Amino acid sequence: MAVDFKTFNQIAPHVLAVHKPVLLRGRHGVGKSEVVYQIAQTMGLPIVERRASQMTEGDLIGLPKTDGDVTSFCPPDWFQSACDAPVLLFFDEVDRAVTEVRQGLFELTDSRKLFGKSIHEDTVIVAAVNGGEHGSQYQVGEMDPAELDRWTVFDVEPTVEDWLDWAKDNVSEIVWDFVNQNRSHLEHGGDFEPNKVYPSRRSWKRLNDCLDSAGMLGEEHNPLTYQLSCGFVGFEGAVAFNDFVQNYERQVTVEMVIDQGKLDKTKDFGLNDHCALIEKMEAAETFKAALNEEQVQNLANYFVALPSEAAMKLWQVLGTGDNANVIALHKAETPDGKVSSRMVEMLTGQ
Repeated sequence: MAVDFKTFNQIAPHVLAVHKPVLLRGRHGVGKSEVVYQIAQTMGLPIVERRASQMTEGDLIGLPKTDGDVTSFCPPDWFQSACDAPVLLFFDEVDRAVTEVRQGLFELTDSRKLFGKSIHEDTVIVAAVNGGEHGSQYQVGEMDPAELDRWTVFDVEPTVEDWLDWAKDNVSEIVWDFVNQNRSHLEHGGDFEPNKVYPSRRSWKRLNDCLDSAGMLGEEHNPLTYQLSCGFVGFEGAVAFNDFVQNYERQVTVEMVIDQGKLDKTKDFGLNDHCALIEKMEAAETFKAALNEEQVQNLANYFVALPSEAAMKLWQVLGTGDNANVIALHKAETPDGKVSSRMVEMLTGQ
């Protein structure tokens, strides 16, 4: 059973707390490495990362040396770091590694040592692979039962909300808004055709950084936006994103509704449009602080005009912020009726 990143972030620390190794399995570009770095930061541990796919047996156990008639091995620097002090030891692409490296990891994951030299008692081990349910899509080696038994295995299927929550501080507003309103373009969900460029969570971040560096974010009619986008997210994603950028000035913002009360901007909205705007309110932490009287009135006018499903979603988002906003909205009256009456209608279905 796959878990999202929010769940993984809650359960993985419990496994690592008892010094058991963790293995993430999931599709490429979904943010496996990113979430490992987040866990390391939460635990206050530096990361020591190695690409297992690029390692040889010598990279794992070190080089031999002689002391008289006795031969021993000098441990590699990364392993010595994991022995000298607590670190999060991160092996990426384990299922692309050569057999000798994977077999060498048996001892490390099972006994927490290599060639008789033990890692620090508070060092933890995490690995990431593309195998598992999606393994047939990748050039990876299968992991047999004995190998998997050394790991605590979590298949990860992050939600769109996982990415949006992370991206609100890591990508521009226009890219965030596009993905929020065009969720099917965040990543490809089916099988992959050979040699075709597909969007991924990672590729949207890379496109964002490129456009930002070039000063092209927000430029409505720059033909290079489409050409650049094709290289990062493929044809379909580039077409949709380019069209979104060209019409971005006509997008309805949170400020238009909450601060300016321009509800006419939402008159042609469908349910998905309203939900996307409410998610934008949540990402912007619109309700973290108490709203002023005018903002509460604008919010009330919007609330009573919403479809029931969207109104309930807005109420839930409101509840994650300052409780004063919940109280003020519940008491508010609008030309179309009281908010409290609208709530009763939704709850009773009348």
